Amino acid sequence: PISQEQTGPIISITPISIPPVSSSPPTSTTNMASSSFPPLLPKIDAILVLDGDGNRLAGKYYGDFMKAASSSSPENGASSGAAAVDSSSADNATAAQSVEQLRASFERQLQSKIGGIAARPDAAEVVTVLGKTAVFCGGSAPNQGGGGGGAGDVRVVHVGPSGESELVLAHLVEGMYDALGQLMGGATDRNMILDNLELVFLLIDEHCDGGVILETDGHKLSSSVLLRDEQEGRMGEMGMEG
Repeated sequence: PISQEQTGPIISITPISIPPVSSSPPTSTTNMASSSFPPLLPKIDAILVLDGDGNRLAGKYYGDFMKAASSSSPENGASSGAAAVDSSSADNATAAQSVEQLRASFERQLQSKIGGIAARPDAAEVVTVLGKTAVFCGGSAPNQGGGGGGAGDVRVVHVGPSGESELVLAHLVEGMYDALGQLMGGATDRNMILDNLELVFLLIDEHCDGGVILETDGHKLSSSVLLRDEQEGRMGEMGMEG
């Protein structure tokens, strides 16, 4: 028999506690990095359809561009109740009027630079207005008898940030101008645009949403506009029958 003296000391093993593995997925550094990348699609600040005199026939402004109207507080700040409601309504009306004045002033400055310049449908012209890059197609030169009713006097203008590529903006405006010509049967004059304003606004919506470009191909744009116009017409007929 082996005596206890021959066995040596007894070694005690202390159990090691392993922390539980978290069930939540690890944070992906790739996703974090990609979320900070700038968007690939170009953004537009405004799309305008102007006649030969620079009057806006159709168009949309996006984001905060030309919306920085100062909201003036009423002189008698102590007014309350019905008087406060009246003053608030007056302030809202004044702010809306100020925004429209800002846009009208911008469009006048734009017209002062592009007036008298005729840009071919496939070769947009570029100007800078108030730090913004504006590209346009269409228009009539002075010797072509421009003005309110001349054929082809309407200009399509895209306004973008100063850092946006002029070539990209030119490609966008050329696509929309091509679609506009197809929808108007080649006659992009003021009267034709006014007679088909619904199609023009549908074209703007199919081309751009919230300042983000959706489609640039002229044929696809015109086809989408005509299809959407037909669908809305059918829905209107169904509503009248119901």
